[in-house]
Amino acid sequence: MDTVSPIQDALFEARPVIPDDIGFRGPIASRAAGITYRQLDYWARTGLVVPEIRPAEGSGTQRLYSFRDILMLKVVKKLLDAGITLQQIRVAITHLRRRGVEDLTSVTLMSDGVSVYECTSDNEVIDLLRGGQGMFAIALGGVWKDIEGTLASLPTQQAEQQMDELAPRRLAKIAV
Repeated sequence: MDTVSPIQDALFEARPVIPDDIGFRGPIASRAAGITYRQLDYWARTGLVVPEIRPAEGSGTQRLYSFRDILMLKVVKKLLDAGITLQQIRVAITHLRRRGVEDLTSVTLMSDGVSVYECTSDNEVIDLLRGGQGMFAIALGGVWKDIEGTLASLPTQQAEQQMDELAPRRLAKIAV
């Protein structure tokens, strides 16, 4: 299966209110995005939405998802709810990453149930609707605010450096 770069950074130039080093564990991220933990795990393992703060690095490590990661999870969920296949969603997300959209809050994703379209101006919306196909829209700015509100009341975890068994010795040597 074709995996995508784990960095969602290129999609979100605007900085969220939540600091970059604040992460959310899998159960919190899945709850905020409205998906199951199983979906979250599958999407991370297949590279659709990989946690940018701390990916899984073996048995016992817990992923930490950023605000932007959770926003992407919510967008994927909304596209699935609209009937878009996961394969089509992967193509759409890959396109947005490659295109390097600077501020996704100004982008609206649209679909006729077969394909996903990007709309960045009123003219594009009008042109798309003239085709006569029924479409839906996801205003990413609204999703952004929704996720921000949901996460404000949920527990967070500070990102910390991974320590191996020799780390305390190295730190002790530096302190001397």
